[in-house]
Amino acid sequence: MAFEIATASADDVALIMDWANDEGWNPANTDRFAFHAMDPGAFLMGRRDGEPVACISVARYGAGFGFLGCYIARPVVRGKGYGIQVWNAGMSRLDGRNVGLDGVVAQQGNYRKSGFRHAWNNARHEGRPERAPPPPGVRLVDARSVPFDRLAAYDRRFFPEARDSFLAPWITLPERAALVALRDGEIAGFGVIRAAVAAARIGPLYAESTATAGALITALADTMPGKPVAIDMPDFNEAGTQLAGQLGLAPAFETARMYTGAEPTIDRAGLFGVASLELG
Repeated sequence: MAFEIATASADDVALIMDWANDEGWNPANTDRFAFHAMDPGAFLMGRRDGEPVACISVARYGAGFGFLGCYIARPVVRGKGYGIQVWNAGMSRLDGRNVGLDGVVAQQGNYRKSGFRHAWNNARHEGRPERAPPPPGVRLVDARSVPFDRLAAYDRRFFPEARDSFLAPWITLPERAALVALRDGEIAGFGVIRAAVAAARIGPLYAESTATAGALITALADTMPGKPVAIDMPDFNEAGTQLAGQLGLAPAFETARMYTGAEPTIDRAGLFGVASLELG
C-alpha cells in the first residue's frame, strides 16, 4: 500500500481536530485558525492509498524552538508503522531545535527513547468555578484594548520564544474571550477562554497571584454561562492547584511536558495554565 506524508490542508487540519476530539482531548472549536497563522506548514498528514490515517503538528518558533503535538494514528492503522513514519517526518522538520511536547503520561517511556526528557506534568482541572472577585487594585479589561506589543511582551515571559503571529488571532478569533488584569496600569494577568465541544478551554492563564488568577477564571467563565471550563495547569504551581480545588474544579487527566534540550527559562510562578497542548 502507498503511504505519503505531506503538509496538511485547511480541511485536513479540521479533520485532525475531529480526531483529537475522538481521543478525548477536546480542542477548542476555532483554535486551528491560530495554529495555521503561527506556522502554515506545521501540520503533516499521512495518507494510505489516499486516505488520511495519521498526523502530527510540528510548529517552529523563532530560530531554535519547536513544539510537537496532535500525534495521532487512527485506530485502524495502529501498530502498522504509519504513525512512526509521520513522527520521523515531523521531527525532521524540527531538526536542530529544542522541541517540546505535552504527551499522555503513559507514553513518556516512548518519548524518552526519542530523546525527550520530562520537565513537569500538566493536570487538566474541569468544572464550573465558584465566584472569585478581583483583588483590591486590580481591574479586568478586554485584552484587545491593551496595546498588542505590551501583551506580546508579557506572553514572552511564559513561553520560550516570541509568538506574535499566534497570539494575535488567539485573542480575536470567534467563540472566545480574552481578558487582561491591570494593576496601576501594568499587566498583572492574562487569560483566554475558547468554546469547545465539551468544557470551554482556558489558556493561557498567567497571573501575579492566585487571587488574580481566580478572578480571571471566573470572569472568563462568565462569558460562557452554563458551560464547564477546563484548564491545563502545571503541577509545579502548587498554589494554582489549590486554587483550582477551592473554585470547585476537579482533576480530569494529565499530560507530560517534555523537551529534547534544556528546559526553557520561563516565569514559573505566574504560569497557571498553558495556552495549548497542541502548540505549547
